[in-house]
Amino acid sequence: MKHTPKPPDTSKAVPVGWITKLGSPLRASPADQSEIGTLKGLTFAVKDNIDVAGLPTTAACPDFAYTPQKHASVVHRLLQSGASLIGKTNLDQFACGLNGTRSPYGAVPNSFNPLYVSGGSSSGSAYVVATGEVDFSLGTDTAGSGRVPAGLNNIVGFKPTRGRISAAGVLPAAQSVDVVSIFARSVPLAWRVLMAAASHDPLDPYSRSATDLPWRAQPFPAEPRIGIPDVLEFYGDEASRLAFETALARLRQMGAQLVQIPYAPLARAADLLYGSALVAERHAAIRSFFDANELSVIEPVRSIIAQSRRFSATDVFEAQLTLRQIDQEVRPMWNDIDFMVVPTAPTHVRIDDLQRDPVELNRRLGYYTNFVNLLDYAALSVPSGLRSDGLPFGVTLIGQAGHDWPLAEWGTRYHAAVQCEPHARWGATGQTMKPSDLTVPAPPDSALSLEPEIRVAVVGAHLSGMPLNFQLTERGARLIQTTQTAPHYKLYALADTQPPKPGLIRVGAAEGKSVQVEIWSLPLSQYGSFVAGIPAPLGIGTLTLQDGSHVQGFLCEAHALVNATDISHHGGWRSYMQSQNPLSQPV
Repeated sequence: MKHTPKPPDTSKAVPVGWITKLGSPLRASPADQSEIGTLKGLTFAVKDNIDVAGLPTTAACPDFAYTPQKHASVVHRLLQSGASLIGKTNLDQFACGLNGTRSPYGAVPNSFNPLYVSGGSSSGSAYVVATGEVDFSLGTDTAGSGRVPAGLNNIVGFKPTRGRISAAGVLPAAQSVDVVSIFARSVPLAWRVLMAAASHDPLDPYSRSATDLPWRAQPFPAEPRIGIPDVLEFYGDEASRLAFETALARLRQMGAQLVQIPYAPLARAADLLYGSALVAERHAAIRSFFDANELSVIEPVRSIIAQSRRFSATDVFEAQLTLRQIDQEVRPMWNDIDFMVVPTAPTHVRIDDLQRDPVELNRRLGYYTNFVNLLDYAALSVPSGLRSDGLPFGVTLIGQAGHDWPLAEWGTRYHAAVQCEPHARWGATGQTMKPSDLTVPAPPDSALSLEPEIRVAVVGAHLSGMPLNFQLTERGARLIQTTQTAPHYKLYALADTQPPKPGLIRVGAAEGKSVQVEIWSLPLSQYGSFVAGIPAPLGIGTLTLQDGSHVQGFLCEAHALVNATDISHHGGWRSYMQSQNPLSQPV
């Protein structure tokens, strides 16, 4: 990119939330902007552990500061997409903390009540979005830093699957589990930013391509099974407990089935992040600087990083093995649920209280977040309304790696339900949300998802608009075409089936007819569950289409035709159903 940004004037104080606020927005040159410009007209800020060429990266440690010559990969992509950079935001030093007070530039207050913490470490990035100073911002998330500030400030915090967004040019906290995160006031906007930012980048050793891990491009079921911790912890905060009960009631009203899941193994995984040799990765991120300038690092960040010296290489391998054992223990949980929902944070904390007890109160803020990156999950924090004391409460949807879009789809629906209630707010602003802010975003296209699909021909109750069509759509199936079989089939209306169903059988060419069918493309990962739900006497076999091609499709066992009615002359099930009720509109 061709630009000559002026260095910041550090002699002047910057507004709350900022470390560097530019006098004029930074944009890509016209020659470097994408023709698509998916983010054109939007403004953003980045956490100050993310490189912007020509601006110091301080990580909230002035003695550490350096001035990069190139943008972080993610900044480059967002500028290419037409967004304008407004500046860099305050953070807990070296992204070590979940509260937003561990900075020599000052504590970032909660956007609703300045007596309370904003959450961290991406504190400034959340604050400037909540207050409407930018449209979206970037944070980083290792232990919950892209989610806790969102929940405490009534905005969306999207922590994508690890490796979706390049971390090249991002100073790590713990590189193997770090994720660049997105703050916005709505889920659809956060999803747009993710689609603009996502890319495989060989400069990031943990980057993943869609080939490495396909994007799931089908939604969760209409009535999903949602995992809820069997033991909930709010540290005596009754307002948060009641707010989560309200959230659960809202989920039930939306059709969700709530399933209790054992939280103990997830809590054990969370404890490993700071309570085992895994903390040594934080020392590895800034080792040369820290060992030479330890007193330049503020407390308690200094003590947290310094404790890594007491661990051996053997301890690291033992901690990694323990984590893998926990991962194996919790995997069966996903057989019973589609995704999890937890409080984003169990409580709000006053700034003065946290400064008196900086370690324990910080730990409490991460009770529901620390395990997520360690176990390679995706997560989305969504506003869930205001508590009885007027402070925000958020819930986090957690899914398996690659399930970013179905989380966004359900998160949008949930946020829309919240916004329909009285006293709903958009961040900490007085603005109201537009319909586009609550419109479910389109899934990643097939070229991006790379998930293999299989074509299935449906002939009866699974046709579009028919009673069982949802069994296809809830699995992410797409209607490809309406066509006909080869003239080798007969169609029967089966007796005593609910909902009414036809039976298709293959016969000789002299006695058969062509029958109308729809061809649906079904993700291969969903094919087994779809076929398993087909009741006898129906099943899946190979159909021949009128063009001579072959496709998987519904066929019927011959014994079921004893009391069935031959309806082949209607040419298809839709026409037959219309003939049974001629006064109804065509389906």
